[in-house]
Amino acid sequence: MESRQYKIGNMDCAGCAREVERALCKLDGVQFARVDYLSNTLQLIGDVEFDRLRAQVEAVGKTISDEPEAAGQPLKRTGILGFRDYLLARPASRLAVVSGVLLLAAIAVDVLRLLPVDAGNLLYALAMLVAIKPIALSGMRALRVNREFNINLLMTVAALGALFLGEYLEAATVIFLFAIGEALEGFTADRARDSLRSLIALKPPIAHRVNGDGTEVVPVEALRLADQIRVLPGERIPIDGEVTAGHSTVDQAHITGESLPAPKAPGQEVFAGSINGAAALELRVTRLPQDSTLSRIIDMLQDAGARRAPSQRLIDRFAHFYTPTMALAALAIAFIPPLFFGGSFWNSAEGSGWLYRALSMLVIACPCALVISTPVTVISAITASARRGVLIKGGAALETLAGSRVIAFDKTGTLTRGALQVEATHTDYCEDSPDCEPCKELISLAASVEAQSAHPFASAITRLAADAGLNYARATGVETLAGHGVRGNVDGKAVTIGSHSYFDGEFEHTENLCGLAASIEERGKSAVMVHDGELVRGVIALADTAREESAAVLSELGGMGIESIMLSGDNRRVAEAIAEQVGVDRYYGELLPADKVDAVENLAAEHGGVAMVGDGINDSPALARASVGIAMGGAGSAQAMETADIVLLADGLRQLPRTIRRARFARRLIRENIALSFGLKAVFLLLAVTGNVTMLAAVFADMGMSLAVTLNGMRALRD
Repeated sequence: MESRQYKIGNMDCAGCAREVERALCKLDGVQFARVDYLSNTLQLIGDVEFDRLRAQVEAVGKTISDEPEAAGQPLKRTGILGFRDYLLARPASRLAVVSGVLLLAAIAVDVLRLLPVDAGNLLYALAMLVAIKPIALSGMRALRVNREFNINLLMTVAALGALFLGEYLEAATVIFLFAIGEALEGFTADRARDSLRSLIALKPPIAHRVNGDGTEVVPVEALRLADQIRVLPGERIPIDGEVTAGHSTVDQAHITGESLPAPKAPGQEVFAGSINGAAALELRVTRLPQDSTLSRIIDMLQDAGARRAPSQRLIDRFAHFYTPTMALAALAIAFIPPLFFGGSFWNSAEGSGWLYRALSMLVIACPCALVISTPVTVISAITASARRGVLIKGGAALETLAGSRVIAFDKTGTLTRGALQVEATHTDYCEDSPDCEPCKELISLAASVEAQSAHPFASAITRLAADAGLNYARATGVETLAGHGVRGNVDGKAVTIGSHSYFDGEFEHTENLCGLAASIEERGKSAVMVHDGELVRGVIALADTAREESAAVLSELGGMGIESIMLSGDNRRVAEAIAEQVGVDRYYGELLPADKVDAVENLAAEHGGVAMVGDGINDSPALARASVGIAMGGAGSAQAMETADIVLLADGLRQLPRTIRRARFARRLIRENIALSFGLKAVFLLLAVTGNVTMLAAVFADMGMSLAVTLNGMRALRD
């Protein structure tokens, strides 16, 4: 059954998301419902009419829409961090503002003795009743629909109890501060959502489609595959495409995290949301708007919030039982000491009355700080990573990466460039000097045949010939010598290009060339020899060279206490040569794809888990088996994005150490938030039971905890 997404509104805290989930799960036909508070998104699987969904969601005081957010723009900040506008935009917050005005008036009347005491108390009561209306309604709805006591109901009972005890100032202040605290929590969560909105805002709404000799302005949604569009200097590229005309540089930092603009020429790929440089480009549309790299990143980030971290799932299960347990505990505190131990039920002097202590416990019992401690940190770390070209698919992947102590790397295309390059050319007349005439003739002769061949070495040889500006004849009758090389006719001569072992049995050559070829192979590189129909002209050394950043990245990971292991399908000599260049701790060679899966499983069993880094194409089985799979160079690869848990969108490893540090920082923040929430609650609950804390202090502590863990979690937005 298809999964559908909706937008949920009017949520003040993380507890609201759980209320909506539980209410919807009670509907017939709903198989699965999950609400992510930080993205306001409901993911639902089931066969239910939208009207029934809306009725159930509205029954718990929330709103639902099947339309995307009206504007994917960050919030406009005015006033004190924009909080004034946020307060005035919400009905419940506007009532809290009115309550605050009445509370200030009541305090002024009380202090200045402008009215009789009863009139002042009436103002306090009025201030409380104005602010308590949406809170009480929310609590009653949760009780009626979900059959559960939520924090809003507990706060309502606490405030009414304080009013009953004659604590008018405390009753009004507790409800006012609670309402403002809920608004502050919602506001700070919206600031975290701004990181995602800023990515959505990168999507331009229009494009300049080429129409004959001119262009026409069209909505991006109207573009079709193979359409030609023009992007002027300084404009944001509206859609994924391939450059067909023009040369420019493109700032694609928001997509790949690359710090410098990338040069673009005809035939190269560009991504939606990137910024064109100083020259106009013409592009051919290669992906529809909904399939663009930026759209896929945004969709996956929105989905990432629903992939809850293990610590978040644990806390959610704990919170499910925590609130009713605290309600029963408060009930026991209120009645057991007076009934069985002679304690005072009514006396609230100095907070010694057991009923007053129980009401203080209800105020402290709010689980908001605990529930929001993990998700706000996770979404902050994920969006911060996305802005730097790293896509992390949820809190589980983030926490697993933070705990990784062993990382397995595929060799080809990950630690190496993944493409053979000519490293040296040798003849009997010179050595390692491609600028000399004999070497130029050697490369030209080889390129004549390889240009007509699909031989693995062909692209490296022809690329070198092109870079050197060499002209070469076109070979005819080109044929592959299975397992040995390739042969063709050049100017009437039979030119053969093949391995050293093949030449040893077929063509006589000098001891010098034989020794050079053997030396090349001993160093883990490939040696091919060229015969021009009369004699062996020379040896070409080819190798898949290590990426320039590989050694530095592995060294940095080693400094972080992470062991690096290389998995390669090449023979052991080649694997050993690359391992020495990049500095891995261990390496394995001659591995088939199934062998790589077995190696990952063995490493996971040995170390309790293992991360795997690959190119996301040939390494899918091993990436899927790893504790956390990391695909590199995924900006243009849909398969990499779908397969891996983490995608390095740039074609390189530079972001890997930084991402691990960010994951570890986020894990530390989560632990700090959980410890702070549990610790402060334990302290204030003890103070409440012993009668050493007022309800005002309790609500300040609760509000302060929620704000502290939210702001602390948002530190993960920093790099």
